[in-house]
Amino acid sequence: MAFVPSERLHLGAEAEVWAGTWMGQDAVRKLRRPRKWRHPDLDNRLGYRRMMSESRLLIRLKRCGLNVPAVWDLDPKSGRMILERMPGLPLIEILRNGEISQEFIDKTLRNTGALIRRLHREAITHGDLSTNNILVDENGKPSLIDFGLAAIDYEIERFGIDLHVIDEILGASHPEQNGAIDLLLEGYASEELRLGEPPEQSGGAVPTATQVLKRLEDVRSRVRYHG
Repeated sequence: MAFVPSERLHLGAEAEVWAGTWMGQDAVRKLRRPRKWRHPDLDNRLGYRRMMSESRLLIRLKRCGLNVPAVWDLDPKSGRMILERMPGLPLIEILRNGEISQEFIDKTLRNTGALIRRLHREAITHGDLSTNNILVDENGKPSLIDFGLAAIDYEIERFGIDLHVIDEILGASHPEQNGAIDLLLEGYASEELRLGEPPEQSGGAVPTATQVLKRLEDVRSRVRYHG
């Protein structure tokens, strides 16, 4: 059954994203855009590889119970993916809405930190943790979207950089939310206290929350020094 588009959500260098329905359910169609400066054969191979990687990671995370979109249909040769449309608004809109209570925002930030920690415990880094790629429902429950740059990783630096991306965005784009990153990191650390240390994965040991937070401080120090 064909995807029925309703509105375009995003037009980027890598993909065009539309909202619509698929088999009667709210869905998102992600269509890869050719990079014309690359040789077509190379572009097709890279696009195919990236879409297959994104779909595998989403399936893995969904099976682990994380709040990410389900993959409903995939045609990597044409660069098309149909995904579950997650409920809620982007975190960027929540943080900029002056009518939303601070209590709700604080809860959302802690919940977001907890979700990121659950992601990291699966040895997966997101690669683009912006406030556009975090959706929040009416109960303050977040979900993560857009895993085009995500990867399986065991190198602590990548986890620290993942947190540094959201750290920088919260500071630069949402300065009115004083202490936002502290609440998010509080949720990140608290989730590990709740769940215990991460189990060993097939590829090795995942860094603990304490280790990742220490690496975040190292990344911050390097950025300040070179900035």
